[in-house]
Amino acid sequence: MSETGLRERKKQRMYQAVSDIAVRLFLERGFDAVSVAEVAAAAEISKPTLFRYFPAKEDLVLHRIADHEGEAARVVAAARAEGTAPLAALRRHFLDGLAAADPITGVNDHPQVRAFHTLLYGTPSLVARLHAHLERSEAALAEALGGGLGARLAAGQIIAVRRILAEENWRRISAGERVEDVRREAVDAAGRAFAALEAGLPHLAAGGGSGPGPGHPGTIVTE
Repeated sequence: MSETGLRERKKQRMYQAVSDIAVRLFLERGFDAVSVAEVAAAAEISKPTLFRYFPAKEDLVLHRIADHEGEAARVVAAARAEGTAPLAALRRHFLDGLAAADPITGVNDHPQVRAFHTLLYGTPSLVARLHAHLERSEAALAEALGGGLGARLAAGQIIAVRRILAEENWRRISAGERVEDVRREAVDAAGRAFAALEAGLPHLAAGGGSGPGPGHPGTIVTE
């Protein structure tokens, strides 16, 4: 492995280690009760070093889902390379996540996952930071869909559907419903939601996944 590759792996290990320490402290004592200085001390690094890795305190938590930020865009890029319609690929990807109990879909009742979701959705500053994460996901997806207003409108709808489906699944899990019951109905809900997207965005449902040009207005799904 090259020196650059080794440095990158070391950097990623640092990200993960510091984030894990921070999340543990936040879960034990509450997000607002733990200072950045305390996290740095627990991680045995200086506060300036911590901020080089994590510009904001909230990023210590959001690192857990950072890999998902460009996920929809990556799915669309791969689909285009294979000649698959973007919405068909995104639907399959979401359903695969439900089947695998991927925490990002909300259908996972592992105690650590539930605790993390409670921390994330129960802390106003984290919810606000999460919206920035979603905005970046939306921008990346719009770029993958070809750019322009039409692509931005489509990306906004797709990211919103994925978010709402996951939040509803999590709401039901946190209310005590059984995973298998939630998963079964989540599959049906996802099917209906993506069918609505395909009806409203036919240029993304067509075989081959040819998208609109930069000026294509798209169609806003309202149901």
